[in-house]
Amino acid sequence: MKYCKLHGMKASRVVMGCMRIKSKPLPETESLLVEALKNNVNTFDLADIYGGGDCERIFGVAMRDLGVERSSYLLQTKCGIRSMEQGKWFDFSAEHILNSVDNSLKRLNTDYIDLFLLHRPDTLVEPEEVAEAFERLQGMGKVRAFGVSNFSANQIKLLENYGVDVTVNQVQFSLAHTPLVDAGFYVNMHENEAVTRAGDTLEYCRLRGIAMQAWSPLQHGFFKGVFLGDYEQFPELNKTLLEMSEEKGCTPSALALAWVLRHPAFKQVITGTTNVERMKEMCAAADIELSRAEWYKLYMSNNKVLP
Repeated sequence: MKYCKLHGMKASRVVMGCMRIKSKPLPETESLLVEALKNNVNTFDLADIYGGGDCERIFGVAMRDLGVERSSYLLQTKCGIRSMEQGKWFDFSAEHILNSVDNSLKRLNTDYIDLFLLHRPDTLVEPEEVAEAFERLQGMGKVRAFGVSNFSANQIKLLENYGVDVTVNQVQFSLAHTPLVDAGFYVNMHENEAVTRAGDTLEYCRLRGIAMQAWSPLQHGFFKGVFLGDYEQFPELNKTLLEMSEEKGCTPSALALAWVLRHPAFKQVITGTTNVERMKEMCAAADIELSRAEWYKLYMSNNKVLP
């Protein structure tokens, strides 16, 4: 396992995502955590909205039962998505942020959170409130560092203008979801690919030293399904993944994650599996080397054409 630095903290490049652990019995979740730890994963991603808070609670119980030393791993969780009978809404008010952290700490059975992220942009955000809440949380030792998820460059700049130090930006990115890089190849051209859907988020994060984390690295679209093994919709991509993974002695899933990690902006990739064997496969991704030619070959195998 290879590691990166996040606000001075040593973090595994492969992160175990815990969004789906509510669907499994506790012993199976504990086996999954043991496998991740055995493969030197030390970073775990959660959110207060996952399972209505149950995923945080289950994680806290599992790590306590397993007797894992709190200082041996990094805990990352998020807030900002709220729900009511009429639907969901976003809330970055200082009151909600402070309450969310306290509630997450209780469910996670811990005294502090290593990385606390704002989940999805709240257009009604008052950045001075966010800055105030973050300063209080850091001062009380409840949170070590802060980040965002699914933010554009200007949304990050708005927070930074009020003194918020953004450590990470977690975004969707995979071989079958590449708007972050597509438009960059077609600058100043009339082709449809030139349409910018992600702004300059990727480049801005690189300029500012903000680590990018990729969620749903095996998904296409917005939770439309897994592209891996889907030869009907992604025949050439899967064919190329299979051939190249056989050459490299790894699995297609590990190679798909390695493709994400080959990009200099992406310091971490977040798994979503609840399968122990698949977790073991994915952990190998951080150690797979890809050349530029191999990265572009995989990129173009999903019906991409470079100008």
